[in-house]
Amino acid sequence: MRLILLGAPGAGKGTQAKFISQEFGIPQISTGDMLRAAVKAETALGMEAKKVMDAGGLVPDEVIIGLVKDRIAQADCAKGFLFDGFPRTIPQAEAMVNAGVTIDHVVEIAVDDEEIVARLSGRRVHPGSGRVYHVLFNQPQQEGLDDETGEPLVQRDDDTEATVRKRLQVYHEQTSPLINFYQEIEGEAAPSYHRIEGVGSVEDIRKILFASLQN
Repeated sequence: MRLILLGAPGAGKGTQAKFISQEFGIPQISTGDMLRAAVKAETALGMEAKKVMDAGGLVPDEVIIGLVKDRIAQADCAKGFLFDGFPRTIPQAEAMVNAGVTIDHVVEIAVDDEEIVARLSGRRVHPGSGRVYHVLFNQPQQEGLDDETGEPLVQRDDDTEATVRKRLQVYHEQTSPLINFYQEIEGEAAPSYHRIEGVGSVEDIRKILFASLQN
């Protein structure tokens, strides 16, 4: 099971990725995790990436693809892998194809932008413990205050409506085109493409997603 999970920030990819990883016994791989591991291990690619990151730059696609190829050659990927948040752009996806990295399934978790905005901009956090509330879906007993300590809840900068809309804009510009890219691949390298509506209970979405992966 070699799988790519696509979806806007707040669509629920992380939650479903954990279910998939557990069910199929495959590692969940993110570029962030790969970069940190390569830098820690002081591999040649890791050191190259560290130089770029230390200078405040973006790690080049060829370095990322090199890290991907190294990562999926490891023993825990023998049964497959799940890419979470990668590829992010068409050039990265094309580089994967050119490198001979084949994918079995591409799953898009689709959620309307306004639903995403409501989900993320409504989150409130207790800074001391990390407890998360929501103004609509998981309200504290007393508005604006943590249930256990009574201390004020805050809205993280990432969760303001303006920031959420900016993140969605970047997603639509850079990552949404991957949906067409993977649907247009032909021949033996063509993955199965599945569009799952990411609205409803977590368990219902999980069941639909797992059913689609049987096809």
